[in-house]
Amino acid sequence: MRDMVNGSFFQPHRIVLIIFSAVLCALAITGLNWQWIDHYWSDIFSGLWRTILLLFSTIIAGFIFSVFLGLAQVKGPKPLARLAHGFCTVIRGTPILLQLWLLYYGLGSLFPYIPGIRQSWLWPYLIEVWPYAFVALTLSFAGYEGEIMRGALKGVPKGELEAAVSMGMSPSTVFRRIWLPRAIQRVLPTLNGEMILQLKATPLVATISFVDVYAVFARIRQETYIIYEPLIMVALIYLTIAGLITLGFRYFENKKAIQVR
Repeated sequence: MRDMVNGSFFQPHRIVLIIFSAVLCALAITGLNWQWIDHYWSDIFSGLWRTILLLFSTIIAGFIFSVFLGLAQVKGPKPLARLAHGFCTVIRGTPILLQLWLLYYGLGSLFPYIPGIRQSWLWPYLIEVWPYAFVALTLSFAGYEGEIMRGALKGVPKGELEAAVSMGMSPSTVFRRIWLPRAIQRVLPTLNGEMILQLKATPLVATISFVDVYAVFARIRQETYIIYEPLIMVALIYLTIAGLITLGFRYFENKKAIQVR
């Protein structure tokens, strides 16, 4: 808001983007066919809810796992540190689509042959799609964020940790109140980008028949033979979610800057 008052918001590149967006919106409203939306509103909202739920649940679970991966590499015994580093290396070095297919078509196809698995309480969940999508995206996010957390944990000054210990704090208290919060502050700028990358990875779950918002629009294109309008709308949905994520991080960063002052 302060940037808009001072005039720094209306920079040349932003003016061009605003004009370009306005032209696209005008063309989209007047020159394209949107009559199909009334028939598919409920499916679109259902797919959007699944996408948002999958996105934030995998980010939360993946971030928690990444803390353990980073801590294992910094303070864990050598075998555990090597195992955590190897996990991050494999996840970061292979495509997410490959990981997803290995879980769903590979591991998922082995479960029916395990004795007693069909009679267990796990079987109703193992035949669903969402557990494989959740696990694959969670592990992918944890693999990337685990390396970032390793660097963030190592980057916290040892003097702060030693000062907390000298004040009588237990190791668990130092980690919970000093070490981890300081590390999270360091990863916040990169976490924004990782969340947007995770958002752009969610359409891959449509390849294993998970009905997210991308899968809904793919079905709309197949049933209506309308190509551009569904693609434009799903692109605007992803842009809106990414924009809201960025605004949320900007808010926390500005709030943090005000507190520092």
